[in-house]
Amino acid sequence: MVYIGAVQAVVTADVFDREPTAAELDAIEREMPVITADIDLLDAQIITLDRIPSELDTRRIRRAHRKVLAARRTLANTAATHAAGVGA
Repeated sequence: MVYIGAVQAVVTADVFDREPTAAELDAIEREMPVITADIDLLDAQIITLDRIPSELDTRRIRRAHRKVLAARRTLANTAATHAAGVGA
């Protein structure tokens, strides 16, 4: 039986072993408002997992959901403008 050792560069070299490129970092930076809005929504939903949501919890979830939708709309509009060459 032949074992493939982890010391062989061909076997262990992977796409995941590298640092993100500048383009990937720019994409993450553009999507950061959506990511933080999603985190806020998850936080609001996690609070209500072990209890019945109060009126304040319901408002917090609704507000966080609107924030997610607004962030996604802004990202989509920005992407559409850049794709059309209007905002460049």
